[in-house]
Amino acid sequence: MIIVLKPDATESQLKHIVSKVKSLGLKPMISRGLERTIIGVIGEEDLLRVQPLDVFPGVEKVMPVLAPYKLVSREFKPADTVVDINGIKVGGNRVVVMAGPCAVENFDLLYSIARSVKKGGAVILRGGAFKPRTSPYSFQGLGEEGLKFLVEVRKRTGLPIATELMDIRDLDMVERHADVIQIGARNMQNFDLLKEVGRSKKPVLLKRGMASTIKDWLLSAEYILQNGNFNVILCERGIRTFETETRFTQDLSCIPIIKSLSHLPIVVDPSHAAGRWGLVPSMAKAAVAAGADGLLIEVHSKPEEALCDGPQAMLPEKFSKLMQELRRIARAIGREL
Repeated sequence: MIIVLKPDATESQLKHIVSKVKSLGLKPMISRGLERTIIGVIGEEDLLRVQPLDVFPGVEKVMPVLAPYKLVSREFKPADTVVDINGIKVGGNRVVVMAGPCAVENFDLLYSIARSVKKGGAVILRGGAFKPRTSPYSFQGLGEEGLKFLVEVRKRTGLPIATELMDIRDLDMVERHADVIQIGARNMQNFDLLKEVGRSKKPVLLKRGMASTIKDWLLSAEYILQNGNFNVILCERGIRTFETETRFTQDLSCIPIIKSLSHLPIVVDPSHAAGRWGLVPSMAKAAVAAGADGLLIEVHSKPEEALCDGPQAMLPEKFSKLMQELRRIARAIGREL
C-alpha cells in the first residue's frame, strides 16, 4: 500500500499518519520526493480497511501496490534512486565503471592493477577477498588479509572498493573495510544474509542469481530495502540457458525491464556472463547502449597466471582501449563515462 501525501502536507500530519500505521502493526517507509512525500506501508494491508487512511488530513490518495515487491517498485518511488559511493553517483547521468581482478591474490599485483584501471577511467576497484567457488579445491580467497590489501590500495589510489560478502559472520569485518558490499549470484536468495545487509547502511551490489527470474531478483532486493537499506544496486551477470558457447547468457533485455519496474540502478557484469575476455567489449558496449548505469569488468595484468577466472579478465591495455570506445557510446546516448 502506498499513501501519497498532498504537496502542502505538514510534518505533524506526516507523523500522525506514521503513528497510526504503526499502531495497526504495520511498518511505514517514508520516501521524500521533490514534489510529493510517499509512505510505503509494509504488512497485512487488510488491516487498513479497519481504518481507512485516505480520510486523514494531508493524504491525497491511498493506492495498492500490485507488484509483489513493494519498496523496490516504481509505484513506491517514481524517481530513479541514485546510490552515493564516496561521492560517486550510481544511477545518475554518469555510467560508472568498476574494475579489477576477480580475486585479490597479493598486494603488489592488486596495487598494479588498481593503478592501471584508474588510469583507464574506472572509478571503483572490485576485488574478491572471499571467493565462492564451485569446487572446494579451487582458490577460496585470502579472507581478511585480502581486505587489508584492498584498504591499503584504496589509501594509495583513492578508489573506493567493492568486495563480496558470503557469510553473515563476516559482515562486521567486510562492513569495516568495504565501500560496497557485493552479494554474489549464489547468495542472491540467502535471505538471512540479505536481511543483515539490509540493516547495514553500506551500499549493496546485488547480483542476479544464475537461474533467477527478474521477479526473484527484485524480491531479493526487497528483503534489503524492507530492512532499511535503500542503497541497493542491481547487477546483471548472466543467467543459465541451454547455450554452451558462453559461460552464461547475458540478459541485456533486463535493463529496460528493470528500469520500467524499479527505481533501483542497474549495472552489468559482462565478464562473468561471457566467460571469455574477447567477448567482453561487445557486451559492455551493448549494455551501455541499452541504458545500464554502470559496468563491472574484470582486469588482470597476467590472466594466464590468475588464481580465479583468468580467461575472462582483460589486460589493462585492452581495458583502456575499451573505455575510450565506451565514452563515445555514452556521449551518443546523452550520458557520461
